[in-house]
Amino acid sequence: MRTKIRWGVGAVAVVIALAFAMPLLGGGDGDASSPGPAPGSCGRVEGNGDKDRYEIADCSDATAAVRVAKVVDEAAQCPAGAPYTTFTSEFTLCLIPNFVEGSCYVRDPRTGLRKVDCGAAGAVRVLKATKGIVDCGDKPTVRYPEPEVTFCLSSPL
Repeated sequence: MRTKIRWGVGAVAVVIALAFAMPLLGGGDGDASSPGPAPGSCGRVEGNGDKDRYEIADCSDATAAVRVAKVVDEAAQCPAGAPYTTFTSEFTLCLIPNFVEGSCYVRDPRTGLRKVDCGAAGAVRVLKATKGIVDCGDKPTVRYPEPEVTFCLSSPL
C-alpha cells in the first residue's frame, strides 16, 4: 500500500514540475502557448519577407539586432517622435536597435541592421550608447523616449 501512495505522490510531483517547466522550455517565442517577447529582451527578424518571424536572442549575441522597447496591440501605439521599427504577428513589437558602443552596423534589407567589421563599406560606428538623453555634439544622433536612450553615431565610413 505504501508503494502505491509513493508512486501516486511522485506522479503528482512530476506533473506539477512539468506544468511549471513547459512555459520556460517554450522559450517565449510568441506562439500561442507563451506570452511573447518582453520589453528589454532582444532578438532578430528572420525570414524572406513573406514569412518573417521574430526570434528571441540573448542581447549579447551578435545576431541580436533589435531590442523590444514596448509590446502593444497595434503599431500606432508605439511612442511618437522616434524611429521605432515595428514587427507584428500575434503581438506588435516596438523595436529599437540593440547597438553596442564601439561596434559598427550596416543596413540590411532583410533584417534591418547587421553588425559588421568597422572597415565595411557604409558602416556606422556607435560612438555612445547610453540610457537617458545626452548631447552628441555635431554627431548624428538617434533618441528614443521609451526606453529613454540615446545613440551617438559616426557618419557612414
